[in-house]
Amino acid sequence: MGLTFAEGQALGPSGQEETVNFLVDSGAGYTLLPFNVWRSLELEPTREEKFILADGTVVTRNLSRCYLRLPLGEEYTPVILGEEGDDQGLLGAVTLEEIRLVLNPFSRTLHPMRLLWRS
Repeated sequence: MGLTFAEGQALGPSGQEETVNFLVDSGAGYTLLPFNVWRSLELEPTREEKFILADGTVVTRNLSRCYLRLPLGEEYTPVILGEEGDDQGLLGAVTLEEIRLVLNPFSRTLHPMRLLWRS
């Protein structure tokens, strides 16, 4: 089992742009922006949420919204605003679905989601 990374750009409300190397984590709900990234983009917290980490620890983090651009798509998405020391960006399931991407668990690569219509 390996790790999957995806490089993308996070855009701020005034057009600022930061490149982020995201660890793709389809088991995480939300995307996390590192502290220095969201501060540079001048994002403002819009709400606060509690999260349970893999080890069972409960943490509270601020959330905002951000426009993310990845090689296979782009969209506004909710983001966790990382705290000091949160240096690794995470690309979570909500963002993957909003951009319509899926993680192939065998090749560890991102692919466009196939949209099905049933009537």
